[in-house]
Parts: sequence; C-alpha cells; structure tokens
Amino acid sequence: MKILVTGATGKLGTKVVETLLKSVPASELAVSVRQPEKAEHFRAQGIDVRYGDFDRPETLDTAFQGIDRLLIISTDGDNETRIRQHTNAVKAAQRAQVRFIAYTSLANASKSRLALAEVHRVTEEAIANTGIPYSFLRNNWYLENELGTIQAVLTGSPWVTSAGTGKVGWALRQDYAEAAAAVLAGDGHENTIYELSGPLMTQEELASALGGVLCQEVPMQQVDDAAYADIMRKAGLPDPLVSFLVDIQRGIREGSLEVESNDLEKLLGRPVTRIHEALTQLVRDIKRTTH
Repeated sequence: MKILVTGATGKLGTKVVETLLKSVPASELAVSVRQPEKAEHFRAQGIDVRYGDFDRPETLDTAFQGIDRLLIISTDGDNETRIRQHTNAVKAAQRAQVRFIAYTSLANASKSRLALAEVHRVTEEAIANTGIPYSFLRNNWYLENELGTIQAVLTGSPWVTSAGTGKVGWALRQDYAEAAAAVLAGDGHENTIYELSGPLMTQEELASALGGVLCQEVPMQQVDDAAYADIMRKAGLPDPLVSFLVDIQRGIREGSLEVESNDLEKLLGRPVTRIHEALTQLVRDIKRTTH
C-alpha cells in the first residue's frame, strides 16, 4: 500500500507525514510538493518525494501514479484559484486510479455560509462524483489561526472580536494532523464525513483561558464588523485579508463554526488537546520566536 500526502512541506502536511512515520514504513509513504528541494529531509528518511504542482495537471499524473491512498490538503489563495487547483488534483487522482481520497475540508462545508466554504463544497462534490471511496475531514478552526490576536494580547492589547457570542471548535493543527494520519493509515473510513472539532467556546471563553495561561486578565473588546475591519487595517493587514477576517468573524457570530461533534476525539483515540495546554504551547512558541 502506498500513501501520498500533497502539500507535505506546508504546516499541516509536515505534521501529517511526521505522524504517519510513527506507524507506517517510510517505504510506503510518498509526498507531492511544488519544491522538492524543500522536502529533502523526507527523502533522507526514505520517503518517496515527487514533484506535483496543482496548476500543472501533467505533473500530478506522474505524482499520483501507483498511489493507493491520497490526502489532498486544500491549497491557499482566492476561491477561484483553489477550486481550479483542487479540481485538477481530483481529476488527476481519477486518471491515476487512486483507490481512496481523503480531503481536508471545512466545518459543515455543505451548508456553511462562510465565503471560503464554496471551495470545499465544490471539491467535496468533485471527489464524490469520481466514485472513488473518500473521507472528508471537515476541520473546524486551527487554534493557530488566533496567533496574531494572542501576540497582540502579549503586547498589551485587548482581545478584539466582532464575533459576539458565536462559538468555535478550536483545536491544534497537530490534533487535526493526527486525525488525518489515522484515516490514511487505518481501515473502515470509506465514504465518511468527519466533523473535526474541539470543545465549542466563545471568543470570551478563549480569551479567559488565555488569561489563565498568562496569569493576568485579558480585556475583551467586542466591536462591530466595520470597527473590526478598521482595527485590522490599522494593524497593517492588507484589504483582502481584512475582508476575509471580517467574513470569518461574521460567520462565527452567525454560528457557522458551531458544530458539535466528538469525531476528532474518536479518530485520535484520546481527548482533544485541552485548551489550557494548547494555549500554553502557542504562547511558548511565540515567546521563543520573538526573543
């Protein structure tokens, strides 16, 4: 059996491959990357490193050849770019006669009103239409997505949000990576949809948990979308990113990420990393990189 992970030098992909190495022989693992020179550390461990560019379908035909189980990690970019790239990958998987596709999707992708949900909806449909057995890994929200806010708090700013009392199922990227590895290396995951989520929390509860880690009170600043956009612009963020973040905040406020599920726990075979422990880890990482 040969397993391939796309985007394997990215933040999530790296963790998925590292986790797989604990249970799968390196000789059964392959990675598809746009810059193979960045994957030399994988090659040195005996992993098959292949060149694959989602914008060049012919490279994917070669990269996916002889692969039994494939993990397509969603790419970055605007919706149009991502849909084109994902479609290329799905078609290449079909041509290469891959036997199983796992895909990193988004919470409640088929019904979500978040702008970025369209990418995942279209990709899930494209995969389902191939007839290849699949598993949709609907990741809720990475706790690492809050690093900017945590950094701002560490420099004395309040926790700023326009998400109101909307709840999110935050979890560490490592937890999502281990769940993906469990699906790739395990049995019985054909034609499954997993809603992968940590315990649901409001922004206020997350800020309070951060306060517990820092042994100080973290002040909250609840604002409307316009004020939130203004604050983000003043922090130096470009307009496309500001629009994206405002849409996320609105989506959270409207319940888009409030998906209750213990699928993540089940795939991990353990509880999701507790929020206090996860935040402690992130704060430690921030301090390490800024000193």
